[in-house]
Amino acid sequence: MRVTPDDVRHVATLARLSIPEGELAPYVEQLNAILGHMEALQQVPSSGAAAAADAARPGMALRADVVGAVPLTRLPTEFAPAMREGFFLVPRLATHEDAGEGA
Repeated sequence: MRVTPDDVRHVATLARLSIPEGELAPYVEQLNAILGHMEALQQVPSSGAAAAADAARPGMALRADVVGAVPLTRLPTEFAPAMREGFFLVPRLATHEDAGEGA
């Protein structure tokens, strides 16, 4: 199956892309080259390839799930400008103040 300029226009329309008429030819060539590669790959015998790939791949090593806090390498007061009762204080965003006034 060969890609035509009409096919490229149709796909561009579906993707909401604007492709000038003078730039259609390279896209047609590139898409036809990709399809040519796919046709070549279809000719390769691949029976049993999936089973061989699964057999060669060892299972992933799993770690034990440990619930708990992740320890920090530095004290929060060393990198946080302001804290209160163990929480980081951050400045209020202007957009949040505006939303609160109208509500």
